[in-house]
Amino acid sequence: MIELITGVLILIGSFFSLVAGIGLFRLPDVYLRMHAATKAGTLGSGLMLLAAGFHSQELETIAWVLMGIIFLTMTAPIGAHLLGRAGYLAGVPMWSRTKGDALAGKYDSQGEFLDGYQSRK
Repeated sequence: MIELITGVLILIGSFFSLVAGIGLFRLPDVYLRMHAATKAGTLGSGLMLLAAGFHSQELETIAWVLMGIIFLTMTAPIGAHLLGRAGYLAGVPMWSRTKGDALAGKYDSQGEFLDGYQSRK
């Protein structure tokens, strides 16, 4: 039964990792690519880690797997946000069919702070 659950988790995780890879290749701009890599990639990696923990059936390995999943879940969205912000401030263009730019004109002249927020200098 453990082998079946492990196999199903690996297959589902592999599917989401494949979707993330296809999204990185096929999506038109950096912002959409980051979304695919963050969401599908994190889910795929997390499921495959869970499969490894399930297969080992050792408490220490399961603890490491859970810490790895928590680490992925906490760091992937933060990293994607920082990359997106850096790309936006560097002037990386959005896809031509993007409906609107919600941040247009919201940053100060140096691009450091959003309007309404004060510098902590």
